[in-house]
Amino acid sequence: MNITVMGKNIAITNGLRNAVENKLSKLDKYFDPNVEVNATLSVEKTRQIIEVTIPFNGVILRGEEVNEDMYAAIDIVLEKMERQIRKQKTKLQRRKYGDALKFQFIPEYIPKDEDIDSKIVKTKKFPIKPMSSEEALLQMELLGHNFFVYTNADTNEVNVLYKRKDGHYGLIEPAV
Repeated sequence: MNITVMGKNIAITNGLRNAVENKLSKLDKYFDPNVEVNATLSVEKTRQIIEVTIPFNGVILRGEEVNEDMYAAIDIVLEKMERQIRKQKTKLQRRKYGDALKFQFIPEYIPKDEDIDSKIVKTKKFPIKPMSSEEALLQMELLGHNFFVYTNADTNEVNVLYKRKDGHYGLIEPAV
């Protein structure tokens, strides 16, 4: 695994970099050696945040943890990532999707009581009209939703506008 550690509003010390690399290298047994792992450490006031992203075979695993102690956040995000890997393995085995992960090293995922069985419980259809990102943002705010699906008037492609945890907004566009 190739681990990239970046900092946002924080200076990455050698000790912090080594801690992240040592912890995340434990996930090495689940992936091929050429998998890229991105870890972003950031600080917002007293909140220490770590975000880990692992893209592989068209799937993106992502974990984020906020804590007062960065080292504790690193430990917790590692547990989250291992849980996601086990969950992904179970889903792939059910679908007989393929060998995206080295399954022989992954323990079987056993859902806990707090886990919700993933299933579609509601389907909603609505017309999608072309509009600008600013108009979509206004519509989303008027509806009180935390995301909004629309057709971009400039590109004529479906986009998703969403509200981030930090209060800002994100935009998902299809890759060309």
